[in-house]
Amino acid sequence: MDPSPKDSESAAAAEPSRGGAAPSSGVVVQVREKKGPLRAAIPYMPFPVAVICLFLNTFVPGLGTFVSAFTVLCGARTDLPDRHMCCVFWLNIAAALIQILTAIVMVGWIMSIFWGMDMVILASKYT
Repeated sequence: MDPSPKDSESAAAAEPSRGGAAPSSGVVVQVREKKGPLRAAIPYMPFPVAVICLFLNTFVPGLGTFVSAFTVLCGARTDLPDRHMCCVFWLNIAAALIQILTAIVMVGWIMSIFWGMDMVILASKYT
């Protein structure tokens, strides 16, 4: 005689779980993101400027990144405090050129949109 489905379900429910949650060990884990030089060169801009750059990057790949390069010359800070302002400016120009040149194969366009999203995220942390 085969056991009914109800009998097997109740037997499984009565069995203690083997893959239960592990007890908390009290270890604090800190995640720290390591940024490359191009990504660290994204400036912390005021929120409206970052949204405009995202809008520009969405419709014309690299244009918002190009505009954001000039905010570095206007005093916007970046995650590269040890580099000179002109070096950070040229890193942003290089990122814009990479986005423009690779937009033909859609890579630059996607990169440009993500770059604009990073600008908005950084701007929201800035305020």
